[in-house]
Amino acid sequence: MQYLFDENGRRYLDAFAGIVTVSCGHCHSDVLNAIFEQSKLLQHATTIYLHHAIADFAEALASKMPGNLKVVYFVNSGTEANELAMLMARLYTGNLGMIALRNAYHGGSSGTIGLTALNTWKYPIPQGEIHHVVNPDPYHGSFGSDAARYAQDLQDHIDFGTSGKVAGFIAETIQGVGGAVELAPGYLKLVYDIVRKAGGVCIADEVQTGFGRTGSHYWGFETQGVIPDIVTMAKGIGNGLPLGAVVTTPEIANVMAQKIQFNTFGGNPVCSAGGLAVLRVIDKERRQAHCADVGSHLLGRLRTLQERHDIIGDVRGRGLMVGMELVTDRQEKTPAKAETAVLFEKLRELGVLVGKGGLHGNVFRIKPPMCFTKDDADFLVDALDYSMSKL
Repeated sequence: MQYLFDENGRRYLDAFAGIVTVSCGHCHSDVLNAIFEQSKLLQHATTIYLHHAIADFAEALASKMPGNLKVVYFVNSGTEANELAMLMARLYTGNLGMIALRNAYHGGSSGTIGLTALNTWKYPIPQGEIHHVVNPDPYHGSFGSDAARYAQDLQDHIDFGTSGKVAGFIAETIQGVGGAVELAPGYLKLVYDIVRKAGGVCIADEVQTGFGRTGSHYWGFETQGVIPDIVTMAKGIGNGLPLGAVVTTPEIANVMAQKIQFNTFGGNPVCSAGGLAVLRVIDKERRQAHCADVGSHLLGRLRTLQERHDIIGDVRGRGLMVGMELVTDRQEKTPAKAETAVLFEKLRELGVLVGKGGLHGNVFRIKPPMCFTKDDADFLVDALDYSMSKL
């Protein structure tokens, strides 16, 4: 279901999916039944006492991964997943320096705040041995869509801003909180090569782009033709359950055996049963193909709307991971901060819920449950058209 209801029973079209978390749809019966049935049998057992639910889920998840990405660690959130990935990178390589992109969001813990590069989400604490390079943003970036020039900036940063060795590089393929910014085509292939030559590992943050949401591919990193060394995921993996995962190679995973690696709730039977049900629903209901079909329709309608309203500076994204940036001047790309806030509330009054993103909060994030239909897309665009005409 792609709807939410308030205390008075009024229905809202959910075009943000609980911050890109509800993948199958609200209250999907298959997911709920898996949770209920497992809860009747055993609600909690740590990984000290292995339960088949965690093994079944890990096996199913690993089967979705390319290459030698076969070892799965379960955690409770995307932040935890990225913390663990950063720990793995540093232990495996023996290096400390991590590289992330400007405009990135990778979590809100004391460690992942360092990886995050949006001042609206960062507290003034030490972030330690983390470097942020120029974002390969085709709309705002200094080099447009020229992936090679952005990659050269990363190489320069390694040459002049580090010892020459790094622990790892982490990136979202389509930046979520940053405003649905898809990286310049070919960027990751160039950068992964540079990072590996500097002794680092490559981490793909699939917290928002994973599980078929982009439509064209099951994983966001596949759109760039690369295979990471570590993949982090959360949000859509559990359709609302507190669930995250890190998938890596046996070679990298082996470094975790130096000590006891443990997570009290990671991979608990209920979340594992729910997560496995999510994977099955996405396959059974062909949600990836659905995202491609509906997303193409939605993007087409939004680009037509862009021709009618000068406030729309950019429409971008893939599948059902879409961004629409609002500006007061298309030439200067001046953020329409006040106008975005007004439209945000007007849409809510009309019964449509969207998200906001970007450093200035002037990007509408349209990332609904993956059962969102073409009729829903039409209603959303019509509501936008009406609201903009009243500005």
